[in-house]
Amino acid sequence: MTDYHPATVAQHTPRKRAMVMADLGQATDYRQLVDQSNRLAHAFADAGLREGDTVAFLLENSCAYPELMWAAKNSGMRYVCISTHLTADDAAYIVRDSGARMLVASFGLRDLAGQAAALLDNGPALFMIGGSEPPFRDLDAIARECSAQPLQGQRRRGPSMLYSSGTTGRPKGVRTSIPDAPPHEPPQRFAMLQKQYGLGPDTVFLNPGPFYHAGPNRFMMSVLRAGGTVIGLSRFSPEATLRAIEEHGVTHGFFVPTMFSRMLALPDDIRNAVDTKSLRHAIHAAAPCPVPLKQAMIDWWGPVIDELYAGTEAFGHTFITSAEWLDHVGSVGRPAKGCRLKIVDEDGRTLPQGQAGRIMMTNGLKIAYHGDAAKSAALYDEDGYASLGDIGYLDEDGYLYLTDRESHMIIVGGVNVYPQEIENALLRHPAVEDAAVIGVPDEDLGERIKAVIQLHPHVTRDAAVADEIMEFCRHNLSAYNRPHSIDFGDSLPRSPMGKLLKKQLRERYWSGLDRMI
Repeated sequence: MTDYHPATVAQHTPRKRAMVMADLGQATDYRQLVDQSNRLAHAFADAGLREGDTVAFLLENSCAYPELMWAAKNSGMRYVCISTHLTADDAAYIVRDSGARMLVASFGLRDLAGQAAALLDNGPALFMIGGSEPPFRDLDAIARECSAQPLQGQRRRGPSMLYSSGTTGRPKGVRTSIPDAPPHEPPQRFAMLQKQYGLGPDTVFLNPGPFYHAGPNRFMMSVLRAGGTVIGLSRFSPEATLRAIEEHGVTHGFFVPTMFSRMLALPDDIRNAVDTKSLRHAIHAAAPCPVPLKQAMIDWWGPVIDELYAGTEAFGHTFITSAEWLDHVGSVGRPAKGCRLKIVDEDGRTLPQGQAGRIMMTNGLKIAYHGDAAKSAALYDEDGYASLGDIGYLDEDGYLYLTDRESHMIIVGGVNVYPQEIENALLRHPAVEDAAVIGVPDEDLGERIKAVIQLHPHVTRDAAVADEIMEFCRHNLSAYNRPHSIDFGDSLPRSPMGKLLKKQLRERYWSGLDRMI
């Protein structure tokens, strides 16, 4: 069967719940989802948009989000989902860079949207949902006057053009060609996720993260293709997440390690009162998961903690189940079917098992960074492999282990130091809640290793605990890998998906210098 689409589900089970916003009291069934996405597609066409155009969305999590994405997909348009945590300047940059001919914002983000619109010089059509404020037009009112029938004529499947996180610079638009396939025919990713996680009509998928992010976004769209039900939250809350699992009988969920740690931090009586037995696949991705944290989640929820390693670029994936992970602790899994993987050195030579180097993957998908021909040309090697910029190694069974990101490397007197091993060690100390390791300037060595640590709330921040942590490092890390100094902070800067924003940390120490590693 190649016809996986909400419209097919609506033909057979029109009143089946497609989307529930658990903390907002919103819900929509498949008939409503399909009808509204058709109305919106007509509204796009009436505004002058055509197949191949790009539309940008600046929205909070809501039932309207998938309606707009399906409208674009059914119209053969690229759609760009903008982070709600960006500045107006960065949001305007994405609209400009993507070449979007329309920006759809939500009334709740009218201040950010208005500031971004004032910076635009490419004249996109401006629309708003949930209310309107000039210069934005009321898209809800316009759509109500449009037909709920599908657009006439054959359309190709509109792809997403999502922007990478931009933790080391401006976000990059990940662009694929518009496939010569109708909207009802799913991308190859769907079959992979369906096989790995058993997506189907009985799937109840909890999506507590931001819908604009690649992982939650793509899983949500796949579940709606499969005829399952998506349970969303307006924003992540540990208690609301646990409550949703029990109340809605959640079978699948997409999480990041920060969500795990915050749920584990809840009082025992709250955690123990929740029934999570309905869970079959609690999938985590987007950021490295410390070994003790993952072990604690398996101890709590059982062997349902699955890990996915991939990126917005989607040119390769690895999977690992709880059972596999317990035999290969710390691994992010083996390549998915159709994905090939190799580890190479700085000269592109393939390295043997157990030796760390640049992780290269290929699954046949070709992407480009929108508007950046040089970066796109440098992405693939001569064999068609590409890298997300991560460092890692393969064990004798073919399981992949991440050791760090290339951009996080610290060079101490000519020696390459990768911070993740140090961070993993620090997180094993009972006083440490979160940790980041960066390079700071040093006249003699070029850089020295600095650990920035967030202590647990009950721990007193003083010289004694710093000495204790340094002593812990001396017993658990090699001499070249030990922090030279420690700073304490109230919290560490992380993205909404839990990624450490090391650029922000480095700026504190490199400000005013002519370079910043």
